[in-house]
Amino acid sequence: MTRLPDLELLDHSANRRRLSELVGGDPAILQTYRGPWCPKEQRFFRRLVALQDELEVSYCRLLSLSVDPPEVAYAYRAGLGARWPFLCDPDRRALEELGLRETTDATHDPYVPRVYVLRPDLTVHAEYDGYWFVGRPTLSELVRDLRAVSAELRDDWAAPTP
Repeated sequence: MTRLPDLELLDHSANRRRLSELVGGDPAILQTYRGPWCPKEQRFFRRLVALQDELEVSYCRLLSLSVDPPEVAYAYRAGLGARWPFLCDPDRRALEELGLRETTDATHDPYVPRVYVLRPDLTVHAEYDGYWFVGRPTLSELVRDLRAVSAELRDDWAAPTP
């Protein structure tokens, strides 16, 4: 199985954060995205915002990563009503390390849209390539993947019975 590197990046508030710190001991979704200028990203983010309340009570994490500087990520996050961390890679070091440079957009030089469902050790449970919008996961697929990871992690997954 593939394990993502424990990247250290700025977040939307310009604080240095490690991926492992943000994931903690929980299943997580890491989404790389082109930027707020992309209508496909805007549509996908509306899905994620609809899911954030459920993730918060499910002990699951959500993270987004782009090449935008913190001030752009902060404004986009606020405009969406998102509460999860937006990670920033304006120098594109992580983009190179992950090998996710979108080569068809020379203007913005963004990430390829990708969604990873991660175990707490940053091992990839599922990966979705969203270059074509229909390649992105549905909310049902994300919940299914998070359920599978949670069941593996939690000894008390089954409800107590008398």
